[in-house]
Amino acid sequence: MKLMFISDIHGISTNLKKIKTKFEEFQCDKLVVLGDLYYIGPRNKMIEGYNIKEVQDFLESMKDKLLCMKGNCDSEVDMMVSSFPIMKDLSLIMTENHDIYITHGHIYNESNWMQENSILVYGHFHIPFIKKIETNYYINPGSISLPKNGNRPSYLIYDENKMSIYDIDDNLLAEEILN
Repeated sequence: MKLMFISDIHGISTNLKKIKTKFEEFQCDKLVVLGDLYYIGPRNKMIEGYNIKEVQDFLESMKDKLLCMKGNCDSEVDMMVSSFPIMKDLSLIMTENHDIYITHGHIYNESNWMQENSILVYGHFHIPFIKKIETNYYINPGSISLPKNGNRPSYLIYDENKMSIYDIDDNLLAEEILN
């Protein structure tokens, strides 16, 4: 199973065409969106590319291959107007080789996690990383729209036993072979 993870779209459609192209090039089975779909938030200034309708159209076009988590900026109304399920808090993807826990990251993250020998993939912080701490992997694809700390927009690919984070220009940022 091949998975693509993106997070923190925040209503900005700028990079979604490239994501769809990469999804097809990597021949991914599922697109996992880790929350914060439509709303830009009160701390972010309005930027070019903010287009909730285009974001919704993109997600709708992927709905048969979409797994979507609710972020801290997503509302009940967002869930009601979307024709695909948006899961709250925590979910589990079972692949042939790994169980991958997914969440937005504002509740569960490396500072608040209880499951040993696990893989937790989350967004929220807008910073891409792969960390192994004791028996756990903590993985963040970064933000596809509003990256922080000088990072570029980024996404994550899971392929069998490997997690790879790429920026929007296809530069490999981090990679880890999972045991």
